[in-house]
Amino acid sequence: LHSERFVDCSPAAVWATLLDEGTYLASERTMYRLLAANGGVRERRDQLSHPPYARPELLAKRPNEVWSWDISKLKGPAKWTCFYLYVILDVFSRYAVGWTVQHRESAELAKALIAQATEQQAIEPSTLTVHADRGSSMTSKPVAFLLADLGVLKTHSRPYTSTDNPYSEAQFKTLKYRPGFPARFDSIEHARAFCREFFGWYNHQHRHSGIGLMTPATVHHGQAEQTRAARRAVLEAAYAATPERFLRRPPRPPALPTSAWINKPDSEEVAH
Repeated sequence: LHSERFVDCSPAAVWATLLDEGTYLASERTMYRLLAANGGVRERRDQLSHPPYARPELLAKRPNEVWSWDISKLKGPAKWTCFYLYVILDVFSRYAVGWTVQHRESAELAKALIAQATEQQAIEPSTLTVHADRGSSMTSKPVAFLLADLGVLKTHSRPYTSTDNPYSEAQFKTLKYRPGFPARFDSIEHARAFCREFFGWYNHQHRHSGIGLMTPATVHHGQAEQTRAARRAVLEAAYAATPERFLRRPPRPPALPTSAWINKPDSEEVAH
């Protein structure tokens, strides 16, 4: 196997060549076992080794502390055509702070959307982290320079790890599973009109299970405590009127969110 004749051949080729010459020394499996015992089983070519990527661990305890953003394709009127939906989501409140539908994926378009959202939300330097995957627009220099100028920290998901950006992925699923979501959009105007209606519903009417069945707008604009108190009053009145309907305990409204994690640490000590 280490001879000059066979040094560049696989055990299968060595076995077959010798067999054609009327010689049988060992099975192919035995050849592999002998090579392994002598450190001879490995990729012969040098392989590119990627640096280890750290798992992003982000904690949001209030609105406008952590945003996640992503781009999703919307099918166009014909095969192989599509439009690009850009969405920026507040991780704590799930509020869509910015969105746009465009003909192409572009770093400049992403830069403009992020700049507009930070201005509308009056983001102060060093108060916000923006998280995204490793798409070309997300890792582009225009976006990186903008975030640096705004004093915004940026983080990225690990390659091929969609669970590192769960809030954006879940929001896109909510969009595409909505009743009335078309198989294809007739035009970019059609796509924009649908998204305009969707995000109005999503921000102001959708009761989100991850934030105590509040609407994203209620949590984002600091009205959650007031809304929960009103819910509690309704439930207390219902309990006072007919306590026999509630067998175990008086009804309580869902708890309000106190934090939102991207990849919560396994250790409780670190998480707190």
